[in-house]
Amino acid sequence: MEVIIVTGASKGIGSALYSQLQDRGSMVIGMARSNPNGYDSFEEIDLTNRNTRKGVIGRLLEPYLGKATSFTLINNAGTVEPVGKVGELAADALQKAIELNLTAPIELANEFIDVLSEVDVKKQIVNISSGAGRNATEGWGIYCTTKAGLDRFSEVVRLEQNRAAYPVGIVSIAPGIIDTGMQETIRSSDIGGFPMLDRFIEYKEQGKLRSAEETARLLLEWIAHEELTTTEVLCRLS
Repeated sequence: MEVIIVTGASKGIGSALYSQLQDRGSMVIGMARSNPNGYDSFEEIDLTNRNTRKGVIGRLLEPYLGKATSFTLINNAGTVEPVGKVGELAADALQKAIELNLTAPIELANEFIDVLSEVDVKKQIVNISSGAGRNATEGWGIYCTTKAGLDRFSEVVRLEQNRAAYPVGIVSIAPGIIDTGMQETIRSSDIGGFPMLDRFIEYKEQGKLRSAEETARLLLEWIAHEELTTTEVLCRLS
């Protein structure tokens, strides 16, 4: 039995991942603020709140220790907001983005590794990154920064896990440009704070956006064929 936790599972890629994993018979656990699709195994949680995050991974994994043949954490939850120039960003929105995009996945990964440190089965962490973490974009100061931080964190974890008795595989993968609610948010931005607005409108109008369902399918196929203790830490989904 494979046990897979997917954060941000209420919509977009996360929801598509949950649905496809459930269809193939995996024990999948979703995490998000709400469960609009009525998924069976789901933790309704605000990942921007440190108090609600504390201990959640251990609690969710405990029933499967000694039973599961593999454990996977997919850190998918994230936000592109706030979009705008540095100097014009709302402090509250800035802090929430850092919590959701960077602090939460770091804490969840930390607990995942800790809880499973003595468990000798396949263990892996998939951090959903972005090309924004590898290229600076005006108006995305926080998004670029948090995704870059997630990339570097993943690289450090790989180095450390190379020395572990029962290593956890980890990658930080950029899935490409996807037709989700995040893209809608981007297209509703003000061009003054996001000069690349026209380009993202063109992506939609010219059909250059990959669906969440197709992205989830490709991502799961990629994970199934890669050994995450040895593959490149920073990857792109082709």
